[in-house]
Parts: sequence; structure tokens; C-alpha cells
Amino acid sequence: MSRSLLALLLLTSCQSGPAADLVLYGRVWTGDSLRPFAGAVVIAGDSILAVGDSADVQPFVGSKTEQIRPPNGFITPGLTDGHVHLMWGGFQLANVDLRNADSPAEFIRRIKAFAATQQPGEWILGGNWDHENWAGAPLPDRVWIDSVTPRNPVLVNRLDGHMSLANSLALAAAKLDRSTREIPGGSIVRRPDGELTGVLRDAALDPVGAVIPAPSTARLDSALTRAMEYAASLGVTAVASVSAGWSGIAALERARQAGRLTLRVANYLPLADWRRAAETLRVKGPGDAWIRTAGVKGFIDGSLGASTALLFAPYRDAPATRGLLVTSEDSLRRWMSGADSAGLQLSMHAIGDRANALLLDIFDSVSRGHGPRDRRFRAEHAQHLRAEDIPRFRAIGVIGSVQPYHLADDGRWAAKRIGPELTRRSYASRSLLDAKARLAFGSDWPLALLDPLLGLKAAVTRQTLDGKNVEGWIPEEKITLAEALRAYTAGNAHAMFADERRGVLKPGYLADLVVFDRDLLALPAAALEEAKVKMTIVGGKIVYQP
Repeated sequence: MSRSLLALLLLTSCQSGPAADLVLYGRVWTGDSLRPFAGAVVIAGDSILAVGDSADVQPFVGSKTEQIRPPNGFITPGLTDGHVHLMWGGFQLANVDLRNADSPAEFIRRIKAFAATQQPGEWILGGNWDHENWAGAPLPDRVWIDSVTPRNPVLVNRLDGHMSLANSLALAAAKLDRSTREIPGGSIVRRPDGELTGVLRDAALDPVGAVIPAPSTARLDSALTRAMEYAASLGVTAVASVSAGWSGIAALERARQAGRLTLRVANYLPLADWRRAAETLRVKGPGDAWIRTAGVKGFIDGSLGASTALLFAPYRDAPATRGLLVTSEDSLRRWMSGADSAGLQLSMHAIGDRANALLLDIFDSVSRGHGPRDRRFRAEHAQHLRAEDIPRFRAIGVIGSVQPYHLADDGRWAAKRIGPELTRRSYASRSLLDAKARLAFGSDWPLALLDPLLGLKAAVTRQTLDGKNVEGWIPEEKITLAEALRAYTAGNAHAMFADERRGVLKPGYLADLVVFDRDLLALPAAALEEAKVKMTIVGGKIVYQP
């Protein structure tokens, strides 16, 4: 008798409750190293009752058990996105989309068309433009769009979220003009005569953000519904919502009360607001398996695309700058120390090599100063690393929270900014795993695409969007599909302190699963995005089925 069958029979003999509610049959990738593959998953209520071969699970089948056999079904644990901006993503689904605008003319055309659908005075937001898609890569200018948006203030962001274009109405609303001084932690792009182009970087965006009207409760709820439905269609069953806002958390609670919540959400609130987050944690506790106050998220630097990632060496294409320290080091150390003392998990944005080195220094200082504890520090992005900093992730206990789809984008042009030496240590997933560090994968949606299949493909092939790196950009940093799947499942569960009940398929764990229409492990890696989600289950309930 096989060990797995014996375990199932023992479980059956102890079973005193009702039969299973649902049995799913197919090729099951469990994510459990003790039994990586199975033929069926048994679900009762919101949990997994058993995992075994098709014949093994029959003792759990009752007269009311639903049995589903998807053709060619490939079943995995529910996929978790370790880094999204949840409410922003929900709003972006209804905002102007500039992601694949391939010229300034197309950029202008799309904004003009979208403005025609808006009421006078309504803000035009979103965008996700990428000037690297345009011949010569010029930055946009407000004169491009002022004439097509005479009634609407505009703030449209670059796809990394660290640089945006404001039109003249938006600049006027924020009282920004040629007399405005530079803003610490940010940059205002000016013409030779001192006039503002409308392009603002990092902290320079704050004055405009401050005058954008807060969305109504109805709009917040609609944005959340859009986000949850979209996530379910892609097999995403849980997310870490970083830079989360209190209004978004309130929308989640309303959805729960109305029975509409279909996504598990761990919220990471702004680092500067750590005292309120700590008080919420003290009074209400961390939450539950659906909604958690997980920790705080702060910023060390900006982004490579905006030339604000903090580097040790000058930018090759902008030698006058080495990027920006978005938050002062004094504030970082005080706030991170306070948040850690309050028991909040620290999740920190760091992209440049200097930013990551500083972050590791502060993590190490906080850990040594406050004594041993299971902290699970998170380095968000960890994109460009010095060789000597890679083993520090394991030594200090830092999780690399990486968004692999960004490498497919950045790999087209990163070398012109940072040069070959640092490029070789960019998105160093293989090196981090070999150094025994933990990885958690995500998307940075809506700044990148939410679809985990695109992230899996990027991590495994390292092919860039321009088709010029067929064998992979920095191919020595490729990882296997199984490793990438673990980073999207068990890796994220660990990163969110949810690994006791999520991330693998085994008895007692929450019944969060995805069914694909083909075996991902049998596909050529370059064809992963051709797979389709046929079913998404969260807490034992089917939340998506096309």
C-alpha cells in the first residue's frame, strides 16, 4: 500500500463530518515537496480535505459531492501577486490606457479621445506611458496635450509610477510654475527658459496629488469590484496591496460585509503613517485570512526608467545624476525602527544598487537593535544589486519581492543607463536563490501587467519585449518554471505570514486553486502565455469560470 493511500485511508477513518463538497480531477502540481504531483484535490467548505490519485479520493465522494474533470486540466495552488496597487489597478481599468502608445502622436490621440468622454472638470488619470517606445525617446510635454484637454486637468503617469505628465490646468491647480523651487526627493523637468514641461518625478508629484479630489465611496467600490474580477480571471487568488490607503481598506470591508469579497488581501500602508497602522494593529489585531493589516511600505529611491533609482555610479546617459533618495535617511531609520518596534512588517521599495545597499544596512541595524524575531523583511523590486549584497539577503533574513515582468521591459534599454557591470546583477533571481534567499514574485500592477503567466515567462526565459534577447537578457539568471511557480505561491505565502494555510495544496490548507487548460510544465517556456485560466477557486468557491 502506498504511503499516500495509507494517509488518505487514515484520514477517511477519522472522518466524522459530511462528504466532500467538491472534487477536482486533473494533473495537480501541489507545490508540496513531499508530494509534488497528484491526480485530484478534495475540498470541504473552505479547505482542502485530501490530495491524492483519482481512485484514492473516492472515499470522500458523497451523493452531493460535485465532481469536476476539466479537459487537460492543470491544477495549481492559487497564484498570489506579491506586489500590486490594488485600488489604483481597479481605477486604471477605467482610465486612459497609454501603455502601448508607440509615438507622441498616438499618445496625444488617446488622451484626446478619452477627454471627449469626460465631463468638464473631471481629472484624467492613469496612462502608463513609456517614452522608450518612441523614436528618440523624448519626454512628453504639456504643450502636446493642453489643446486637447482644455476642460480637464490631466496627470498621466509613466508605467513605473515615478514620473508623470501634468497639463497646464493640473499645474495651475497645484500652484506649480517656473518660480517653484525644487522639491526634496523629487525633480521638476524644465525647459531651457525655466518654464515647466509638465513632467514631474517622484516627490515632485505630491503637490498635484494633493489637489486631486478623493473618489466617492461608489467609485471606490466599483474599482475594487473591477480589480477582483480581473484578478480572478487570471488565477490570482491573493495579493499584497502595497502603499495601500485607508479608503481602499474600507472598500474591502464593505465588500466582505456584502458577501462580494473574492480576493485575499494583505495591506501594506505607507511607512510615514506607521503610527496609525500600529494603532490599528494594536486595537483590531492583524485581521484574518481575507483582509490583513500586514505592515508598512516605504521608498528608498525612484525608478530606473525615470532616472531616479539611487546608484553608486552616475547614470551613463545622464552623468550629472546618480538618482534620488526619495525619503531622507534620518526619516527612514526613525520610521522603520518605530514600525518594527510596533510589530509591523517592513516592505521597502529599493531599485538601484546604492538604494538596496542602504536598505540592507537599515534592515540589519533594526534587527540587531531590536533583537531576534521572525520579521520577514521585504525588499520590493531589488532590481540592481552589488555582488557583495546578494548573500546579505539570506544573512539578514530579507525576502526578494521581485516583479519579473519588469525585466522583460527594462532589459530593452537598461544598459544605456547603468552599463554592463551592474546590468549583469540585474533581477538576479538565480543568484538570490543560489544564495539561499527567498523569492516572492509579483507584478507591480497596474504599472505592469497583472497576468502571472507573463511573469512566469519572463523569469524563466528572460526574453525582452523587443524580441532582441531570444536566449534571454542575462541568461545566467534564469530560473526554472517550478522555482518561479513557488515564488508565485509558497514564496508569497511565506512573505505574507500566510504559509501555515496557503501556498501549497495539502490537507488543512485553504482551498485556493487555479485550473489551467494545459500543463504549464509541458509547455515550451516561451509559450506560457498561451495557456488560459479555466477556473479560479477561492475558499472553496468558484469565483471565475469563463
